[in-house]
Amino acid sequence: MGRGFLSPLGLLDFSLPSVLCLGDCQLQTPCRIQKCTTDFVSLTSRLNSGLEGFDLEFCKALRAYSACTYRNSKVCRGNLVYHSAVLGISDLMSQRNCSKDGPTSSTNPEGGEKTPPTTYLFCGLFGDPHLRTFKDHFQTCKVEGAWPLIDNNYLSVQVTNVPVVPGSSATATNKGGAAHPWSVITVIFKSYQDCTDQKVYQAVTDDLPAAFVDGTTSGGDGNTKSLRIVEKVSGKYIEMHARYIGTTMYIRQLGHYLTLAIRMPQELVMAYEESQDLQLCVNGCPSSERIDDSGHLPLPVMGQLLPQGGAAHPWSVYTLESATTKCYEKMLVKDIYFYSCVFDLLTTGDANFTTAAHSALQDVEALHPRKEHWHIFPSSGGVGKGSKLFVSLGLVCLILVAFL
Repeated sequence: MGRGFLSPLGLLDFSLPSVLCLGDCQLQTPCRIQKCTTDFVSLTSRLNSGLEGFDLEFCKALRAYSACTYRNSKVCRGNLVYHSAVLGISDLMSQRNCSKDGPTSSTNPEGGEKTPPTTYLFCGLFGDPHLRTFKDHFQTCKVEGAWPLIDNNYLSVQVTNVPVVPGSSATATNKGGAAHPWSVITVIFKSYQDCTDQKVYQAVTDDLPAAFVDGTTSGGDGNTKSLRIVEKVSGKYIEMHARYIGTTMYIRQLGHYLTLAIRMPQELVMAYEESQDLQLCVNGCPSSERIDDSGHLPLPVMGQLLPQGGAAHPWSVYTLESATTKCYEKMLVKDIYFYSCVFDLLTTGDANFTTAAHSALQDVEALHPRKEHWHIFPSSGGVGKGSKLFVSLGLVCLILVAFL
């Protein structure tokens, strides 16, 4: 019945994302005329023209359809399908002698049209270096140089990995060990309508500014800014809030290294061109840059990799036992963040990585939308086949001992 109704109005079958309204600035994706039409067809398909009250209920559905098109009038202004629907509604109202004023049908069983809730995704980067993608895949990578973390139509984030640890050259990376942590983070909020002009932010080791590169701390017009930077701890921790795209970002400096965590609507995360598919947060690290090798290693337990009391790295002051004890001081749950902490201590000897792993988990708890996904455990096979990831990290430690 739905297709029979759509044809006279000349409506097309197409899918469009919803309207995202955030703060005083409104980020509007293409109009939702299809949703209006689908709701009308759903309401009228249940009606029986042979029963009493059909005309009354049909007019209620028409008025609801008309109200829906009115709410979309601004965003659908240049949409031919929208204008066809408006004309079709007017014709049907005349044919059925429906008044423009009166009760309307509910578009859902609970009453009133409801906009589907926005789905948010989380991505985090920390340590030497560890990545949690928007898909909740946890990876350890040896990426060196500049890499796009996020690159869509609204936001670009690039991270740069350069040697910053005294005495630790790129030899470790070349021989299969861990790369150096991120030391430069560049963020570009792209210009969007009246919400904000383009804003660029850059953090480098030992310089975590509380302003964009142009010296401003906000973007957008009016008293309520659609984009702003908030300094939480001077030189150590800043937050960026982009209300018009529903995005929150945390950047920290821990020791000499930078960490990043971001929450962004899924709809905007996926708004990118085919040429922009190299995004670590979206698709993870290239397989050639993965240290954990997807978690697949023919080794049974970590204890067989490193002897208790044995040093893991020439410049590490930690043994497996002491690294485990150190990480347990801050993280009582032995999830992947705990094991990443142990790995980083064994490969670098830098106690700042304990704080980095702990802060990364705190950022997850603050930004990740689903509490049941906060912790990723090595025994879970659902996240990047992570059941053997800790074994993978242990193998890297063994490689470092053998070859460095």
